[in-house]
Amino acid sequence: MKILVIGTGAREHALVRSLAQDPQVTALHAAPGNPGIAALAELHAVDPLDGPAVADLAVELGVDLVVVGPEAPLVAGVADSVRDVGIPVFGPSAAGARLEGSKAFAKEVMAAAGVPTAEPRVVTDRAQVDAALDAFGAPYVVKDDGLAAGKGVVVTSDRDEARNHALTCLAKPDGRLVVEDYLDGPEVSLFVLSDGSTVVPLVPAQDFKRALDADAGPNTGGMGAYSPLPWAPAGLVDEVVTQVAQPTVDEMRRRGTPFVGVLYVGLALTSRGTRVVEFNARFGDPETQVVLARLATPLAGVLMAAATGRLDTLPPLEWRDDAAVTVVVASHGYPSEVRSGDPITGIDEAEQVEGVHVLHAGTALRQAAAGDDDAALDAGVLVSAGGRVLTVVGVGADLAAARTAAYAGVERIDLPGSHHRTDIARAAAAGE
Repeated sequence: MKILVIGTGAREHALVRSLAQDPQVTALHAAPGNPGIAALAELHAVDPLDGPAVADLAVELGVDLVVVGPEAPLVAGVADSVRDVGIPVFGPSAAGARLEGSKAFAKEVMAAAGVPTAEPRVVTDRAQVDAALDAFGAPYVVKDDGLAAGKGVVVTSDRDEARNHALTCLAKPDGRLVVEDYLDGPEVSLFVLSDGSTVVPLVPAQDFKRALDADAGPNTGGMGAYSPLPWAPAGLVDEVVTQVAQPTVDEMRRRGTPFVGVLYVGLALTSRGTRVVEFNARFGDPETQVVLARLATPLAGVLMAAATGRLDTLPPLEWRDDAAVTVVVASHGYPSEVRSGDPITGIDEAEQVEGVHVLHAGTALRQAAAGDDDAALDAGVLVSAGGRVLTVVGVGADLAAARTAAYAGVERIDLPGSHHRTDIARAAAAGE
């Protein structure tokens, strides 16, 4: 099986790594990829948002399957362009990806499907902002309606902060937002594969959105994750499939826009029961890194079955008993003003730690500048090129062992000015 993976981040590196371990896979390509992915797949300089260009590449390479990683290409309709040339795609159509591309649309689908979620108000002007904030009270939950790379949500008890975020959302072209009821309780991420009618759940994970230890600081795209969740209630996965994923997939099919790919269900385990916080239309980052580290079933056949309407023919997925923890190494200044171009060393040393592998997110190879002899000497050096630079994955017999491995890997990596959380999975590993 020849496979083309679209994207540049650690999520895509995790997908490529799992596919590279699958004996069914005979050739791996990525567009545009990153320096870490380049060790496992042939890279192609194609704009991941350009559907026709991606489709042309898939045809040229003669691939059997295209896997679209990030949300922006999905919302832009890249999967549609590839399907139009007759190649199976793991990833929803633009119509399906609206479950992530519009918070208001997702709430509409949840209401129609009877999915338990927070009560929302869709807001399109300043007067509605104040009315909605007054109606719900603190803590305030304000969500940009569109894509915001994991940073479009503000949860705060400070009304001014909530209002300012709302006005920022409104100021965008076609700006609108959702203000909703606050959901208490721990959050869980569950990925559910769908072929448009059948759904197959993966194992739950938990990610850490805030930049700093103890869930302090601003929201980020995610600073770490772990799986399994020893504290999660028995029957949670079955409950989510029955009450959330299957009704949502059924509703999308009823609307004539079947959802094919992975439905990321963000959940809150509240005092009033399980509630959906949000949907995403793709694998989450960094949860994918720990979920795939635990998947024993070869990945390619699973993704192909989803892309071709055959999930109901698959045997049950097999999972390793091991635990996995991933820690994000972020650039100086992340998540605000990010500094790029800092040299990265120590990845090889990190991967010598038993149970550790390192996935590239925001990395690049330094290019030689014309006429600059010093730059020529430095050309090819691995440097930071984004906010979240690396994710270090530790696998061990239990969460404590996986955590120890992940942090031993992090300690061996040097990136000037970088920062990471020191408390990923700490409470769960301690049985809390």
